[in-house]
Amino acid sequence: MDPLGLQLLVLLEEPNPPACPAVTSGSQRGGETCSSLKVILILYFRLWIMGGSMPMFSEQDNPASFSPYLLTRFLTYSYLLAFNAWLLLAPITLCYDWQVGSIPLVESVWDVRNLATVFLVLVLVLLSLHFLECNRTFSIFHFFSSMGYCILFVHGLKKLTTWLNKWRITVLTLFALLLLLFSWKTVKQNEIWLSRESLFSSGVRTLPHNAKVHYNYANFLKDQGRNIEAIYHYKTALKLYPRHASALNNLGTLTKDVVEAKDYYRRALQLNPQHNRALFNLGNLLKSQGKKEEAVILLRDSIKYGPDFADAYSSLASLLAEQVTDLIWGTGIKVFSSPGAPERAVSHYRQAIHLSPTHHVAMVNLGRLHRSLGQNKEAEAWYKRALKVSRKAEILSPLGALYYNTGRYEEALQVYREAASLQPSNKETRLALAQVLAMMGRTKEAEKMTNHILDEDVGCLECYRLLSAIYSKQEHYAKALEAIDKALQLKPKDPKIISELFFTKGNQLREQNLLDEAFENYKRAVELNSDQAQAWMNMGGIEHIKGNYITARGYYEKALQLVPNSKLLKENLAKLDRLEKRFQEVQEKDQT
Repeated sequence: MDPLGLQLLVLLEEPNPPACPAVTSGSQRGGETCSSLKVILILYFRLWIMGGSMPMFSEQDNPASFSPYLLTRFLTYSYLLAFNAWLLLAPITLCYDWQVGSIPLVESVWDVRNLATVFLVLVLVLLSLHFLECNRTFSIFHFFSSMGYCILFVHGLKKLTTWLNKWRITVLTLFALLLLLFSWKTVKQNEIWLSRESLFSSGVRTLPHNAKVHYNYANFLKDQGRNIEAIYHYKTALKLYPRHASALNNLGTLTKDVVEAKDYYRRALQLNPQHNRALFNLGNLLKSQGKKEEAVILLRDSIKYGPDFADAYSSLASLLAEQVTDLIWGTGIKVFSSPGAPERAVSHYRQAIHLSPTHHVAMVNLGRLHRSLGQNKEAEAWYKRALKVSRKAEILSPLGALYYNTGRYEEALQVYREAASLQPSNKETRLALAQVLAMMGRTKEAEKMTNHILDEDVGCLECYRLLSAIYSKQEHYAKALEAIDKALQLKPKDPKIISELFFTKGNQLREQNLLDEAFENYKRAVELNSDQAQAWMNMGGIEHIKGNYITARGYYEKALQLVPNSKLLKENLAKLDRLEKRFQEVQEKDQT
């Protein structure tokens, strides 16, 4: 609720008024026409800058207008005139925002503030009578705000110096001091506007009962990462104005407790069902809990009520992209859990980028979506477009992964090196770089980099796995086996990861021709993850070498069920067929 500008009626005196003709002259009519055109042009400009719509005010903006009682509205607006008149005379309480309870409503005729309104009316009546008494002719009536006050002040100063002619110097000196005082006040007030922090903190100091200034200051604190202070001011805003939906929404974003955050978002939506930010945040929260159908509905509503909210399109697209399963290799065909989901996801990402051409997060996610669909050229193009907006490690890393997985190791090396230079403390990026070096045969560099990471984090499971691969490439199988044992000692919780570690250990033992021990590790791998096709095949290979053809065939066939298009398995089974046929022929000859 901004204080209303004081409208003072000032009648300007013409010392020597010209004789007025009885009929309005053409020049006067022209002047009136010109003034009318100016007013029309100003109104048109105002509508144009507002997009052709009238301003929409809420209860927060102007509580008096939303009061159901005519008396309350009349008394409050009348008092606002007196309040602003006092601010002109004594600009002590100054604030950048006067919304949400800055000036409590005047709800009763017995409110003491009505005396200020009565006093203002008396002053205006006396001023009007003074002008009527002192002036012979009045040519114009003008409504002024602070300008009218300035003219009135100068007029009063002139009268005062005339009445107190002997004290003229004293009056002018006092006026000069007042001018200096107000100038100093102006300078100090301008300093408040030098930064967001000084502006918003001044509002809290000046009007601590104003919910809006606490909300604005909390937003600033949140942006600065001062979350504890931000939470305090959001809660203070809500104490002063419990219906502040945006404060509830923002408070939810800072709350670590998921249940509490969800409650804040739902309360915000109860107050304002079209609050697109609360819809967005609640949708993302439900998405993280796996409630994807509810999340889709909320994110679509967020877009409905905020069609220019690029993040909502990006988040909805990400959710739809998650509905695309990675791959179902059982039949060798890509199967998507939701028909049309990839196309809808692409469409939403593109809409997000259209609304916000620098939305690099949407570009990266769109690249990842194309990557999951096997569209590597499109994925690369979007990653590179995102890098034109911002060269960040989180954009470089997926591009490096694309290059690595498609065998473009030199390009992957360059990209990961740049990412590591931007985030030298990022363990994952340096580990990926070491992996690329290892794949390129630069095992010494890879080993050195991986050991550096282990010096910082002895619990780096992936480091031990990579070291095992590096030592295996160097044919240091004992060291490779030692690295895998260290990884197993970390006791990872995921059974699939443990299965992969036992599988790798089996490979190292097989390289050392310790077939029985290798077999036992492969067996433990498939017990933890029966989909470990390579382990089944290697078990079959060991039995094949040992001459246990029937057992070997069982393992091969189990692996073939998981990877039905494996040429190697089919060749091994064909070898078994030939061996069994030859063995049968030998037996028949012996019998004859």
